[in-house]
Amino acid sequence: MFFREALWTLPDPRRAQGVRYPLLSVVMIALMGMVCGADNAEELENWGGANERWLSGFLALPHGTPTQDVFLAVFAAIDPAAFRSVFLSWMELLRLGLRVRGKHIAVDGKTSRRSLDPAHDRLPIHTVSAWLVDEGLVLGQLKTAEKSNEITAIPELLRSLDLRGATITIDAMGCQTEIAKTITDGGGHYLLAVKENQPALYTDLVTTFAEADDPRRRSVDEQPRPAVERYADTDKGHGRLEKRTVELCRDHAWMSTAARWPGLATLIRVTRERTILATDKTSIETAYYISSDAPLPAQAAGHRIRRHWAIENELHWVLDMAFREDEARHRAHYLAENLATLRHFALNLLKRYPDRRLGIAGSRKRAGWDHDFLLGVLTSEAAT
Repeated sequence: MFFREALWTLPDPRRAQGVRYPLLSVVMIALMGMVCGADNAEELENWGGANERWLSGFLALPHGTPTQDVFLAVFAAIDPAAFRSVFLSWMELLRLGLRVRGKHIAVDGKTSRRSLDPAHDRLPIHTVSAWLVDEGLVLGQLKTAEKSNEITAIPELLRSLDLRGATITIDAMGCQTEIAKTITDGGGHYLLAVKENQPALYTDLVTTFAEADDPRRRSVDEQPRPAVERYADTDKGHGRLEKRTVELCRDHAWMSTAARWPGLATLIRVTRERTILATDKTSIETAYYISSDAPLPAQAAGHRIRRHWAIENELHWVLDMAFREDEARHRAHYLAENLATLRHFALNLLKRYPDRRLGIAGSRKRAGWDHDFLLGVLTSEAAT
């Protein structure tokens, strides 16, 4: 099994003298317990104790299964970069096995609200994650001190990933020239939301599409209107009708800031017109984006912009609802960051198990009840 081999390379932060629980056993029990629905150290202790006889058949347990204090101490001390490296190595094997081409990676941050510690003047823990959208897998994550530090954390996270041929989508917080350069230097394409936090760029985009909309700009003596490619679709559901129009422009003549953005190729405007059917009330929202993907058609741009929010619905929501991450209060040393990596391990294992017929929460219960199902999740070809 890959995990056992990879974990042998994980440095043990404890002094060799007096160690009662082998690091491999502690981490493997924590991973299996997390897959089976144990969301905190106390539950990991209880799960390990309930399965001690079974676990002793393939793990070294000279003093039985670890207590919650052992789990807390070990995961607070493990080097998070080293633990994340084990995770990334496994994800690289998965990536090669998937043979993904032109993949879509969504990057976004998430705050664990219950980790706020006003008594010690500590802000809640914020984690930035990279999500492989079409496959539904976590590629990596990085803890930041606060939400504003996403700007510095995102380039570090991106540099740890293979971006070749990928499209990376990020909301307006990540619309920064350094982030754009990190993506293009890594061989990927960016698709970034633009808001007023980049005032000059935002004004350029508004101006460009305003000129494209102006029917009076017809004289041959004037600069011609920017050419725009359009795609529109309509959805009906949940009591509302939504029409989305995606407009894509490759003309930078009206841009004063184009040279600042490495590889800038396309400018995008998305107009969303929503009608609440019960009241017939209509609202219109306009959003702007930039991309370095020159051949990108309007339809594909619209699809990737919509699918970016899969990271909210399929990762953040699942971590909160199925893994109770938002309730976690762990703060000591590296504990929060390492447990976040452990959750991502468990989530990816469950997502990739080919015989899973239940949702994530149901699959965690099944794994806790059925050793064969748990071993299947851990040892399937998709996992190893």
